[in-house]
Amino acid sequence: MTPAEELHDSLESFARSCNENERLMAMIKDWNRTMHIHATDVGAEATLVTRDGAMTVERGAPMSADLALQSTAEILSQIFYGEVSPNDPYNAGTLRIEGPEADIVRLDFVTAMLWE
Repeated sequence: MTPAEELHDSLESFARSCNENERLMAMIKDWNRTMHIHATDVGAEATLVTRDGAMTVERGAPMSADLALQSTAEILSQIFYGEVSPNDPYNAGTLRIEGPEADIVRLDFVTAMLWE
């Protein structure tokens, strides 16, 4: 599997896990956001959307995004597979997140609820 395919698979797995977690979906049902996921090393881009308590993944960059995450395909895949917390690469400077602080905290909350 190429790094770009691995990233897409990790995002699909993440969305599926979110959608199967009724408690989590109830907690984020009012959090309608579009996230741009960009693997800078391989040029892969994807869109992660939360809308009305459901999460979907689309290939390619969104027209506009509320949050943008940039890193290598490997680090992004590890985050969305739940192998590492986004805090670790963020604090190490290998993950860049752009967007309102409240949305960054909410995304961290979602990953923590799923993987911890």
